[in-house]
Amino acid sequence: MASSSHDGDGVAAVESDTAALGREQLRQRIVEAAAGLLAHEGRDAVTTRAVAVAAGVQPPAIYRLFGDKDGLLDAVAEHGFARFLETKHVDPGPRHPVEDLRAGWDLAVEFGLANPALYTLMYSEPAKETSAAFKAGMEILMGRIRRLAVGGWLRVDEELAVTLIHATARGAVLTWLTLPEERRDPALLTTLRESMIAAVTSQEPAVRDSGPAGAARALRAALPEQTVLSGAEQRLLTEWLDRLAAGD
Repeated sequence: MASSSHDGDGVAAVESDTAALGREQLRQRIVEAAAGLLAHEGRDAVTTRAVAVAAGVQPPAIYRLFGDKDGLLDAVAEHGFARFLETKHVDPGPRHPVEDLRAGWDLAVEFGLANPALYTLMYSEPAKETSAAFKAGMEILMGRIRRLAVGGWLRVDEELAVTLIHATARGAVLTWLTLPEERRDPALLTTLRESMIAAVTSQEPAVRDSGPAGAARALRAALPEQTVLSGAEQRLLTEWLDRLAAGD
């Protein structure tokens, strides 16, 4: 009897896993159908009825899986962040950290220009910071910024660097998309990128300078890697380094 009970539990578990897999596949099919409509016909075309037809499902399925149209659009934006993440990579080679930043910015802009409707959905509204793919992409960007800081190349605070990089990339894409074809000059993108590079990085590593600010930024960036200091000592040293870094 015990064996039959265990067998029944196993069958129920398999059926539950199969149902979950089927639900996820259905969800993905609907998201891809919505993303296709968005790409080819624009945001206004992404209606519940149109998505249902494109996905080959009944409209109630969309409400069960996403709640409403806004929930579906959130899922499409998450799909966009996941696609963008797939284009990113961390170069294991000895690429110069400033060139690595430049290449990452170019990659973000190229993705936006290649996927205008999706990019606009992703970034014309407040960033969906709960998105796992968005967070993973931010970790890659923070890694780039941390390498700049450790090398003494970072001119500004790390958080400000993130804001500047995002602002210039989003601004470049969204401005480009609003321009008539005849006014889309590639020099706009290059100028915005180089303005960002000049604002965020130094032409030479700041740790070679006589002033303490660059060295303080470099040491502060490397501080989490060490284990010699206690937590209280780290907090005190971080406070001192913050004050020194803000002094230039």
